[in-house]
Amino acid sequence: MKAIVYHGNKDIRLEDIPEPSPAPGEVKIRVTNASICATDIEEWQFGPLWVQHGSPNALTGKQTPLVIGHEISGHVVELGEGVADGNVHTGDRVVVENVLTCGTCFWCKRGQQSVCPSMAVAGFMADGGLEEFMVWPADHVVVLPEGISDVEGPLVEPATVAVHGVRRSGVKAGDTVAVIGCGTVGLLTLQAFKAAGARVIAIDIRDQSLELATVLGADWVVNSRDEQAAAGRLMELTDGVGPDIVVETAGARETPRMAIEWARRGGTALLLGIYSARLEMDFNSIVGREITVIGSVA
Repeated sequence: MKAIVYHGNKDIRLEDIPEPSPAPGEVKIRVTNASICATDIEEWQFGPLWVQHGSPNALTGKQTPLVIGHEISGHVVELGEGVADGNVHTGDRVVVENVLTCGTCFWCKRGQQSVCPSMAVAGFMADGGLEEFMVWPADHVVVLPEGISDVEGPLVEPATVAVHGVRRSGVKAGDTVAVIGCGTVGLLTLQAFKAAGARVIAIDIRDQSLELATVLGADWVVNSRDEQAAAGRLMELTDGVGPDIVVETAGARETPRMAIEWARRGGTALLLGIYSARLEMDFNSIVGREITVIGSVA
């Protein structure tokens, strides 16, 4: 079967690989849709960053070369041993819950599976979805409801990133939230904060993205191509105080700094982006203005 395989920096290949068979507890999925995420592009351009290389992953035993793709929907075509009486059946339309965890460590036992030290993510530490067929643990697939199409299915994964970030942010109804970056995660985050009762300011350097943010419910939009003008506009929109929460979703070099600088005194900077390099921060600004900085991954 055909697959897109990551070998290393700027080395991704279309290859013929063996079609997998499900092990006990797994299902075999015919992949119908798999998205290419900005993180996949960064792995090609700057990686390996998150992709397992040099030694096998503790959970999966996998390392490069690996099939990429972590936003996946498909149809179950075969059940491994022991799956017959489970909640998934042959023919089900499913999305892949792409993070595997050990279930036994300090963090897993506290319900913090997203920071399990042994985690394995499809497309990074295990073969992902840019292949014709994949196998995955049956307890880590979710049946799609009728209202969500196969094409929309891969968006479930970035939507979980948005919802997890909202939950970690401590947002309250009526808060003003600024979202930096109107890509996929940013637009989903905008909608998640709106659902939580916040007023949302969408920020981007692209007018087309800001137009889409307006359609999806942003209360205000700000073009940040001129950073100083954007900062002034945020103050105007918040009566000179600043947003309660500023969310960074772009993963650019300067945007984490903007999130910290633009949050109000005593406010929160929520970092959802993935960064390709180490960044410098003004920690005196964080300390002196009592900014809460939260990292979030899901």
